[in-house]
Amino acid sequence: MEYTSYYDSPLGVILLSSDDNALTGLWFEGQRYYAKSLSDEHQERKTPVMELASKWLDIYFSGNEPDFTVPVAVNGTPFQKEVCHIMQTIPYGNTMTYGEIADIITAERNGTKTSPRAVGSAVGHNPVSIIIPCHRVVGSDGSLTGYAGGLERKQKLLMLEHAAI
Repeated sequence: MEYTSYYDSPLGVILLSSDDNALTGLWFEGQRYYAKSLSDEHQERKTPVMELASKWLDIYFSGNEPDFTVPVAVNGTPFQKEVCHIMQTIPYGNTMTYGEIADIITAERNGTKTSPRAVGSAVGHNPVSIIIPCHRVVGSDGSLTGYAGGLERKQKLLMLEHAAI
């Protein structure tokens, strides 16, 4: 069973979803692909993992780096899960380009070329925004490109982390 609850952030209302073990979704209301991976059968109830995610978000939105992780479970293709795993390695306040992620995957696949465009599509479908920091992925020239929650939010999230943008 999946459960949902809402979190009021400084950047808008966020929908959280979880099962009994992990966060399965975090979307800004109205963002592209909003609740796309949410199962049809779900109940509104704040689970312990959502309480943990809310605490994490409180710390994050206060301008501090949380010192704990929230367990996440990503529904998606194996490639999307691979990209999400790499995004989770991007340190707070830093960025990585779509091309750099593609290069990591290419190396992991023993030279089988991965395109930055394919990475961009996977990043855009990230179901657990912020906690899986897709906002830290930028264009090859450092430009702020493509964020399902909107470029203004992406910029504000990076500014909150004091990232060089």
